[in-house]
Amino acid sequence: MGRLRTARSRWALAGVVAVLGLSGCGGDYGLPDPATEDGETILGLWKGAVLAGLAVAALIWALVAWSILRYRRRNDDLPSQTPYNIPLEIAYTVAPLVVVAVLFGFTVLVQEEVTGAETDPDLEVEVIGFQWSWEFRYPDLDVDVESTGEGDPVLVLPVGATVRFDLVAEDVNHSFWVPEFLEKRDLIPRVDNEVFVDVTRAGEWTGRCSEFCGLKHWAMRFGVRAVPQ
Repeated sequence: MGRLRTARSRWALAGVVAVLGLSGCGGDYGLPDPATEDGETILGLWKGAVLAGLAVAALIWALVAWSILRYRRRNDDLPSQTPYNIPLEIAYTVAPLVVVAVLFGFTVLVQEEVTGAETDPDLEVEVIGFQWSWEFRYPDLDVDVESTGEGDPVLVLPVGATVRFDLVAEDVNHSFWVPEFLEKRDLIPRVDNEVFVDVTRAGEWTGRCSEFCGLKHWAMRFGVRAVPQ
């Protein structure tokens, strides 16, 4: 009977570990399907962090389950009274530091790549945020897109081109956010800010202001349409 319970416990543990692993393999790990090159890079970093977290969690649960199953019976034998185990203590001190250092290193590399400036973008768009809508100006094309009050303004972008957004806030802080880009950038009064985007596929999405900016913050939406060049 004891062996049967042990086998069942081990199968249950294996099932928990399998569920944890499969939860990290479905879809894009809880993030939207990226529509930009930087989005793909950010998604790669996120996947690595999730897998590292799942691996650590699986190890911890496996050790806990092993301890419960291995030492579940009581007896009269006194357990080891060794006050310390230097190799073990060094291992469980160094291992988390290594994990954190590796994740930090990859994070810095991704941040440098995502926030790096392009010297020669294919298109420049001035993004103006104000309470409570958006305006998009294309200086090279002499085109100005703004809200008519009846619908959200639409930002049109070419697929496969490097676009630089010059972010301008006319009143208070706003934040330029398209979930499918997997990054956002703030618009701050009197602060020059910019973001570079390389759209990789055609599609239509909805952008939002992700910085609370007043009573109608919820209404600060805009459309994004990516079309072939």
